[in-house]
This record gives sequence, C-alpha cells and structure tokens, in this order.
Amino acid sequence: MTFSATVSIPEMMRNTAQQFSEQPAILFADNVITFAEVNARSDAVAAALAEQGVTKGDRIALYCINAAEFAYAYAGIVKAGAVVVPVNLLLKPREIAYVLKDAGVSGLIYHQLMEEGVTAFRSELPDLRFAVCIGESRSSGDDLLFADFMQSSAPLPKPEFDTLNDLAAILYTSGTTGYPKGAMLTHSNLVSNTTSVLAALQLKPGEDRLLVVLPMFHSFAATVGTLTPLLHGVSFAPLPKFDPVAVSEVIASVGATVFLGVPSMYNVLLRLPDEHLKRWATIRYCVSGGAAMPAAIMQQFEARYGVPICEGDGPTECSPVTCVNPIDGIRKPASVGLPIPNVDMEIYDDEGAQLGIDKIGEICVRGPNVMKGYWKLPEATAESFFGEWVRTGDLGYKDGDGYIYIVDRKKDMIIVNGMNVYPRMLEELLYTHPAILEAAVVGEPSDLHGEVPVAYVVLKEGESISAADVRTFCRENLGRHEVPRKVLLTTALPKNAAGKILKRELRKSGELERGIDSRGSE
Repeated sequence: MTFSATVSIPEMMRNTAQQFSEQPAILFADNVITFAEVNARSDAVAAALAEQGVTKGDRIALYCINAAEFAYAYAGIVKAGAVVVPVNLLLKPREIAYVLKDAGVSGLIYHQLMEEGVTAFRSELPDLRFAVCIGESRSSGDDLLFADFMQSSAPLPKPEFDTLNDLAAILYTSGTTGYPKGAMLTHSNLVSNTTSVLAALQLKPGEDRLLVVLPMFHSFAATVGTLTPLLHGVSFAPLPKFDPVAVSEVIASVGATVFLGVPSMYNVLLRLPDEHLKRWATIRYCVSGGAAMPAAIMQQFEARYGVPICEGDGPTECSPVTCVNPIDGIRKPASVGLPIPNVDMEIYDDEGAQLGIDKIGEICVRGPNVMKGYWKLPEATAESFFGEWVRTGDLGYKDGDGYIYIVDRKKDMIIVNGMNVYPRMLEELLYTHPAILEAAVVGEPSDLHGEVPVAYVVLKEGESISAADVRTFCRENLGRHEVPRKVLLTTALPKNAAGKILKRELRKSGELERGIDSRGSE
C-alpha cells in the first residue's frame, strides 16, 4: 500500500469547487446547482454550526431524504470539524434513539418529511443541544429552520485535520446480530476511497452525470454517488424515491450517464414498459452493489436495455467500495470483480491463514479505505481484524486472474448433515425459474439434520405454481442436501432502504404473516 490521503474532505472539496466552479454539481430537471454554490452553502452550514457551539470531534446527526440539502449538511458538518452520523430513514424511532445516543450526538439536522420520527425519539435524547429542520414543518417550535440557519454571520471555522485519524463520519451497520455498530471512517478513508472509485469506474470529471436514487445515508450512495462527485468534479442527480418511470424520466431530463442500483431495482426495471427504454439512451453503464446480483437478472437486463451492469462490492467498514468488474475489461458473471486501485483483497481461513486460489474462505481487505474501528467497541474492533486485514464476513474465493467471487455471507451458510450449503447458490437457481420474481433462502434449525434450507419465493404476476412445483424444480437441479425442505410462497420479501433482502427478518418470523403457501413442505 503506497497511497495515503493527506488531504481532508473540506480541502479536497474546496479545490474541486475552484476548478469546476461554474460546472453543475447537483442536477434537477429544471435546475442545476454549481460546485461553487455547493461549496458556499456548505460553508454557510459550517459557520452556523460553529455559532451553535459545535467544535472539532462533535457528532451531528443527519436525518434526510435524497436532496441537495443532504449534500450541504453533510459537507458543512465535516467542514466544521464535526463528525456526520447519517440516519437510516427506515429505522423505527427507538432504533434511531439507540444509534444517536450511542454516537453521543449533540445536534440534529433533519428533513421536514422526518418530523414525525423526530417527535417520537427526541425525548430519548436529553443531551441534544439543537435541531435544524430542512423545510417548514418542525418537530418543535424551538427548532431552527435550515434556510434561516444558513444566514449565519458567524465566521467560517477552519479546523486543522489529522486526516489519518480524525473522523469524518460514523456509519452504523445494519445490526444483523445484536445492536448496530458504528464504523468510524476518517478523512483519509473516504478521500482515498473516492479517488479509487473515480479510477475504477473511469468517471469523467466535468462530463459524467450520476443518477442517485439509492439512499444517500447508505455507504454506497454516500461515497460513490455523493462524495465522489463532490470531491472530483462529477455531477449527480438525487432522487428521493425509487420508481422506474420517475427514474427513466430523470435520466432523460438530466442526461444521466451512470446509474447506481441494487439487484432488486434491476429486477423491477425489467417490468418497465417498452416506451420508457429510449430514455436510457445516455447511460454508459450501470453499477450494482449492496447484495448479490443474480445472473439471470443481469442477463435479462443487459439484453433488454443494451447497457452493461458492472457488479461490485464492499462493506461499510471499507468506506465501502473494495472491488468492481472492469468498465472496459473482462466482466466475469457471478464475480464482484477486481480490487479497486490501492485496495488489496485476500481469502483467509478462521485461524487467520491465507488461502490459495479457488479456496473458499473469508474475504479480507487491506487498504487506506479500511475503517479506524467500531465506535466505543475495542473488543469488536479487534475481533474484526487479522492484523491490518479487516474481515468482511463474506465467504468467497479468488480465481487465477484475481477476480473475487462471493459465495455467501458467513453467517448465512447452512450446515446440513455436516455439509455446507450456500443459500446464494440456491437463490441463483431459483431466479432462473420463469415463474419466480424474487427468492431468498435461510437456514432453519433441525433436530435431525442440524439445519435445513427454507426458501421464500415471490412469484411473477399472473403465475400460479405451487410450492411443490418449486421443490421439484430444485430436486432436478440440486444435490439432495441442498433442496429446500420448505418452500414458502409470499407476496413480498422484507428489504432495507437500499433494497437488500433482510434475511434476519425471515429467520425471525419463521413464516411471514401474509400471503404464505407452504404446500409441499416436509
């Protein structure tokens, strides 16, 4: 590793704003906001925060939809020397209260659409010194209005940064087991990752335009869709809600060249009426991350849209991008690609020994993008590292060309009669069935077998196959120990804000409350 980001986020942003001052930074169908304007407005936020007594190292929560104000607030918080704590919009008030108390936030900037949630959790935050509302509908009459907040006459703070150690953001993981953990990301982590992303995706400053409908509080959209553009002169168009028709209209209206999505979005886009496809003419390529991309969905999308999908990956703990299939090189189906510049990836066993080519083990990452650790959790931090290599929790292997393949989440692996069963392999097969829209496989405890696979399946509209039909299809294509013992047909699968299927919810429920047909189970 030779790369070290010695430039802070504020310095990088100001340099970019000077170089691309009149270029569009944030795009809307009827308006553009230049880099100079974003820089000035985020400076105003920083000054206003300083006037509220915010100093270096303070944590400030950001609870906001995809909007230009998200970018102003995020950058302004960091420019004030504080640490931004983005809030997942789908969390329940008690979950948000836990995150904000754990982070010890002293201030909150929220969008008016989140007013109800703020009202529900703010009594749990006695140490909250101030709150700022983006819009007019406030949770409390004492809350400041963002428009007024930015009119502060206070001087702009100019904190000194130790880029390798000073935090810029604390991003809380989804908490698949126990409580969520806050990944501490430094200025160096984020600047280095945006620089690597720019190179790996071959983004063109001053030319490329990203459509960002993934939630900006999520690490993928925060780094790839927001910070990378703001720090490197690339434009982006924020869209607060995923709707296939709206996405297509915005792509056409702003001339978007890159679409960032997750597999569930590409699956929905396959059902978009033909007349909307022409609106995608300006798209150079799409990027998929956040969850495994079923090969069947990728093939169908590329055939219909004529646009390549470059699958990549990376956990929050890595800022988050670690790898992606080459934009103009060989794309390998089922692979998440090659490590991005300045990032190393290797496969390790449970004892911390590096494994060879094509050997399945835990994917580990080393580089300047790797987090400083988990907030206030030294033991969890120590457990998540093999030396300087962070353990991702993903099982996978590396081929002879250096491409990384994710087999499954380590915690998702099912052991049937002592044999490993990887849910992703079963899901890949289920997605090839012409009647199946979505599928997820989880393990269920079994006194006889240790664990058995259980498949949750959503059928395409108009299809009426039975669970027994699905099991027959699996028996024809899988080993006996891999065939799901239960197939549960349901109307929908639980997902997080980024569109990733929440297997923990399936395990927790055992059986979804509505729309279940478990015929054919044993």
